[in-house]
Amino acid sequence: FFLLRGNHECASINRIYGFYDECKRRFNVRLWKTFTDCFNCLPVAALIDDKILCMHGGLSPDLQNMDQIRNLPRPTVVPDIGLLCDLLWADPGQDVKGWAMNDRGVSYTFGADKVSEFLAKHDLDLVCRAHQVVEDGYEFFADRQLVTIFSAPNYCGEFDNAGAMMSVDENLMCSFQILKPAEKKNKFMMTTKM
Repeated sequence: FFLLRGNHECASINRIYGFYDECKRRFNVRLWKTFTDCFNCLPVAALIDDKILCMHGGLSPDLQNMDQIRNLPRPTVVPDIGLLCDLLWADPGQDVKGWAMNDRGVSYTFGADKVSEFLAKHDLDLVCRAHQVVEDGYEFFADRQLVTIFSAPNYCGEFDNAGAMMSVDENLMCSFQILKPAEKKNKFMMTTKM
């Protein structure tokens, strides 16, 4: 299997959201730097049997051909704009046609029309991405031409979402394994002494 780079595999993001602090607390800053060096080398997309394109974020208005992804330099730091940024940060938008600004303040949101255009242009069947919590662990968009998969149930202890894993068989049939959220434990358990 292959690991793909996500937006948190970036020093500027994981330094803010706790990974740096955890490395520093448990080990040392040198280990965090080593992780960062590894993250900078991870691939940002995968193509399954020339039919399913996988990435963490989403599509980019800058993406005209697959060679652009193949030719992205590694190691690399994620820029604030452009193809690499969009592959890690872009999101589908239910009410979007074309391209729109992303509420995250970085990259774009894209409509179902852009997914259909992209798949037709590149003779692909599906875009597979992550980057957003979805209640059932996976969620289709654009008439099942794009799927968002989120594998962390009870994300950050703040969501009651399921997680999911997608498997692709030799006929490119996709199936999902659902990871149910854990039962919430009551903070105040009533006990009776006898």
